[in-house]
Amino acid sequence: MNSLLYLLGIAIFVGAILASIGLHELGHMIPAKAFGGKVTQYFIGFGPTVWSKKVGETEYGVKAIPLGGYVKIVGMLPPGAEQLGEVSYDDDGQQVTRIRKSNTGMFAQLVSDARAAEWETITPADTDRLFYRMAWWKKVIVMAGGPSVNIAIAFFLFWTVFATYGNPAEETPDSGQPIIQSVSDCVIPVKEQRTTCEKGDPISPAAAAGLKPGDVVTGFGGTPVSSWDQLRTLIRENGDEKVQITWLRQGVSMHGVTSTTVELRPESEDGETLREVGFLGVTPTTHYVTGGPLYTTVQMGYTAEQTVEAMIRLPERVWGVAKAIVGLQPRDPESPVSIVGGSRIAGETVSVEWLPTDAKIMFLLMLIAGFNFFIGAFNFIPLLPLDGGHIASALWEEIRRVAARLRGRPDPGFVDAAKLLPIAYVMASVMLVMSLVLIVGDLVVPIHIIG
Repeated sequence: MNSLLYLLGIAIFVGAILASIGLHELGHMIPAKAFGGKVTQYFIGFGPTVWSKKVGETEYGVKAIPLGGYVKIVGMLPPGAEQLGEVSYDDDGQQVTRIRKSNTGMFAQLVSDARAAEWETITPADTDRLFYRMAWWKKVIVMAGGPSVNIAIAFFLFWTVFATYGNPAEETPDSGQPIIQSVSDCVIPVKEQRTTCEKGDPISPAAAAGLKPGDVVTGFGGTPVSSWDQLRTLIRENGDEKVQITWLRQGVSMHGVTSTTVELRPESEDGETLREVGFLGVTPTTHYVTGGPLYTTVQMGYTAEQTVEAMIRLPERVWGVAKAIVGLQPRDPESPVSIVGGSRIAGETVSVEWLPTDAKIMFLLMLIAGFNFFIGAFNFIPLLPLDGGHIASALWEEIRRVAARLRGRPDPGFVDAAKLLPIAYVMASVMLVMSLVLIVGDLVVPIHIIG
């Protein structure tokens, strides 16, 4: 493995993710300023400031920990009724409200402190520029702008790959019968996570039957085969029974008898749930399908389904990584990774010698696209501190107002997002813990995709 190429792969991936973060934050900042909002900070990263420069009313900069970014939009939190103190009037007769900085109860104090910190920098000149005073649809556009940029980046990268390189698909002849790409020499237990045979491994049923790459499977156990999905189902349901297989080799009909082996194999595409099924030891030949925007949209629809399932199972799968860290189980190769894990995968991809350059480029583009798609989708979750939480608050604000108008009641006013801060703190803590687990896992028990 070439060390310089490995570092190049890491640099490309990290640079692309940082650029994506920067564009994400621009997706918030640009519409916020366009709607008259006041943006005082635009930063990539967290922690100590590495560099910054103030242009106009906005400070632009980079911080030391490249795990995100933020823009500071003034007036995200309205003054809550429970925070209002003494009301007085200035010389011009304008009402002045003093914000109290203390309260009782842990969560009430947290909300009070956050609101006080928010309003310490707000001046009377900012009144008409406060985020919470924007129309609900403007709030939605501002908060959806960030994750939408990530989705757009993913779409552009997927489209680039599909249009120029293609998307792997199972290749079948005109008859629809599957063509074998490779035949396993032996049976390797899936939990051992190795790719080469060792002494003592039993010969695979496919090798024992005499199957070879390029053979077209025409029948399995007396059932005509018309697709790879059908053949896969027949193999898995056969268990360890003897079975006759028929195939074509260069147009010549052939057949053989073998016993499929019962193995623990993935029950579904998530790769985690295992059950005992029949195993033959063949893989289908694939080719690359090219397509444009419509094809990319359809494929991203499938990706969205998988992403939603991945997000639902994220705590469970991160727990699996935690158990792998302490040695209770091997790490699932399909488990989630952090930016550290993505960097290692990118480095391995670029540094291996046997992979063609165009394949390396496409793999990196797919990897970056996948990260962007997940970041965008994850940020749409309707919980604070994620962008989706602010979107949900804006939508709920309008729903309340419409309902009030229909019922002839007074305007209920702005939704107070500060009341949801306890949920935001819990959510942020969970996200931090999961991120740390994945980072440690990517250092201690990394996933190796290439090689």
